[in-house]
Amino acid sequence: MRRAFIFQQDQFAGVLEACDDGTYRFAYDDAFRGEPISLTMPTRQRVWEFPRFPAPLEGLLPEGVQLEALLRLRKLDRDDLFGQLLAVGRDVVGSLRIEPAP
Repeated sequence: MRRAFIFQQDQFAGVLEACDDGTYRFAYDDAFRGEPISLTMPTRQRVWEFPRFPAPLEGLLPEGVQLEALLRLRKLDRDDLFGQLLAVGRDVVGSLRIEPAP
């Protein structure tokens, strides 16, 4: 299982997990009281489960020429959306920051 820490406006928001069965799970940290990481993922629901890569996070990924350069430079698989997110997570559009979890 791979994990990533997600920060919203430099505040730790929660953990994204890529599960071994191909599903994904995001859990807001119990202490987090900030803005949700996506309008489609309000904080009143603390745990979110997805059958595929979460669409709000997929929207942060590069496309076109930038995607091709990322795949080539980082030697990433085109289908490894989690790996792509980790590769660009410190420099995504908006108020989020994504970092690899130990």
